[in-house]
Amino acid sequence: MVATGRFVSRMQAVQSPIIPIVGELIRKNPGTISLGQGVVSYGPPPEVARSIANFLADADLNKYREVQGIPELRTAIARKLAAENAIRLDGIHQVVVTAGSNMGFVNALLAITQPGDEIVLQVPYYFNHEMAIAMASCKAVLVPTDRNYQLQVEAIEAAITDRTRAIVTISPNNPTGAVYPSEALWAVNQLCQARGIYHISDEAYEYFTYDGAVHVSPAQFDPGSQHTISLFSLSKAYGFASWRIGYMAIPARLLESVQKIQDTILICPPVISQYAALGALTAGRAYCAEKIKAIATTRLSILEAIASLESVCTMPEAEGAFYGLLALGTSMPAMTLVERLIRDHGVAVIPGTTFGMNEGCYLRVAYAALEPETVKEGCDRLVSGLKSIL
Repeated sequence: MVATGRFVSRMQAVQSPIIPIVGELIRKNPGTISLGQGVVSYGPPPEVARSIANFLADADLNKYREVQGIPELRTAIARKLAAENAIRLDGIHQVVVTAGSNMGFVNALLAITQPGDEIVLQVPYYFNHEMAIAMASCKAVLVPTDRNYQLQVEAIEAAITDRTRAIVTISPNNPTGAVYPSEALWAVNQLCQARGIYHISDEAYEYFTYDGAVHVSPAQFDPGSQHTISLFSLSKAYGFASWRIGYMAIPARLLESVQKIQDTILICPPVISQYAALGALTAGRAYCAEKIKAIATTRLSILEAIASLESVCTMPEAEGAFYGLLALGTSMPAMTLVERLIRDHGVAVIPGTTFGMNEGCYLRVAYAALEPETVKEGCDRLVSGLKSIL
């Protein structure tokens, strides 16, 4: 127990992040192929280097800058939101640049809640969302998705209480790869408006869709983003994970609160990373589209391999992000299965328990972090391992 005398840390109520735990198992088993972490194999576009050169040429940029992000980047983001997401804001004061979209979620959470308030999460959830809610001394109210990991709007509505402050959706989804249809997102957004609560929409995987699936930003149903908080990230699409830049589109009335939070935690997003982000947005979606074509091909090989496991598992055909969530026909604890796959078969995946899937055995497979040949080898190991174990 983390304690000094009579004091106990609130962190005791927060689950431990799973990626480092699985990472340690991988280190103890050299040669393991990881289908665990959700990053892409490619790096940022060349425009990033040119933009960083502009930063380095101006010594004044080594000082603190605006809490909510440099105006040039917020302007570029506002243009992108209008052109690609149909989100039209009342000026750049509704855009906040963050150190990744996880920080955006924490900013939103602290801005709209008091201890004991409730946030509705869809199960399976993104573990960092659930962790942040616990850290804020709030309560995550868990609503199951259906058998295809799609939203159940009636169940979401039934979960709302007087303490509910927001409903969270992630589309395209981590960990399932599900893409929520426009009708479902509209229904959730309208429900939030009617009940006077916020809709927090995590759209970190907005460009990663396949087989005709279409990403929809719920804020387009909410002119001026009056009750919608939209979270975005450059980490995935632009191969930008270590640069730690994301952004929020928020109701104007939340800006003062978000500025207080961000000034306390961060002061300002790293300015060199903001200039790198300007370069990435200059390259634009076309850069990402070429890379995602290769990921789409890898996805097809994953789906084909998983289909051969029909006797031991099922996986809805994920149309977005770069994940699949396997449901295994076994009573074996998911973490036990993960450990055996790493130790005996040289392949790592993530247990479903970390996403709130505590009934049954689930595994998340990620397929964008490695070259296609390595992903295929990892998938072959996963298939043979599951057949052997189960």
